[in-house]
Amino acid sequence: MVTSTTSVEPNGQASYAPEDQRRQKEMETAPIKLKVEDLNISYSGTPALSNVNLDIRENEIFGIIGPANAGKTSFLKCITLMNTFTSNMQVEGQILFNGMDIHKLKNVYALRSRIGVVFPLPVGLPLTIYENVALSPRLRGIKSRQDLDIIVERCLTRAALWDEVKDRLNSLGSLLSGGQQQRLTIARALSQEPDLLMLDEFSIAVDPVTTMRIEDVLKELRSEMTIILVTNLVQQARRLADRTAFFLEGSCVEIGDTEALFEGSVQDPRTRDYIEGKFG
Repeated sequence: MVTSTTSVEPNGQASYAPEDQRRQKEMETAPIKLKVEDLNISYSGTPALSNVNLDIRENEIFGIIGPANAGKTSFLKCITLMNTFTSNMQVEGQILFNGMDIHKLKNVYALRSRIGVVFPLPVGLPLTIYENVALSPRLRGIKSRQDLDIIVERCLTRAALWDEVKDRLNSLGSLLSGGQQQRLTIARALSQEPDLLMLDEFSIAVDPVTTMRIEDVLKELRSEMTIILVTNLVQQARRLADRTAFFLEGSCVEIGDTEALFEGSVQDPRTRDYIEGKFG
């Protein structure tokens, strides 16, 4: 986290400033939003992720770092049961969302309505900028144009896009630049008012200044929702995540307090090597 101030004691344990100690204590006692037990993912029998066990807490930004082909995106896909769209993708294990086993849910669409997802490349709907953001609220039964206007402006503002598009909301979203379309995707995800927001390399097509603006918004959103942040930018994880998991070669190598990991308090030397840029 940006405000984190730590030092490493002689015993190798990180010590925290009072504000960070308070935040850490809150996280330790927060309810579990997502619980993953013995998760295994394979494609046509070839393992992609093996024996993953982790808890993600309410109002936490949970970072996932690791090189390409570590299983990070596959992990996100199975949380929203997107594996049902991929015929050769097999998933085993238990995933509890708000205490419910997602594989036993009869209404998959209700699950997906509570989870917002932003993937690396923007997936725009063939609609206007306004309707891209207003679609989900309309599906929830919001009809008032005034209410929709408020939601659209709020979501586009949070996605750092409002000032650039407020005068052309009736233009097709597909006419925006790649970076703007990515931010439109973020705004559309926020319009769902999700319990859980999953971001997979959201800044890959976004310039550094706008990325920092969105990161500021994510820190504010932490009080409203749980966020899973998958990123290849280890410093982005350090700026944002309360805790971070390191995925490598299809396994979850280590999970720990983010700042402690970056200060050197790691269990596996491969985690340190990755954070320090020695591979990846």
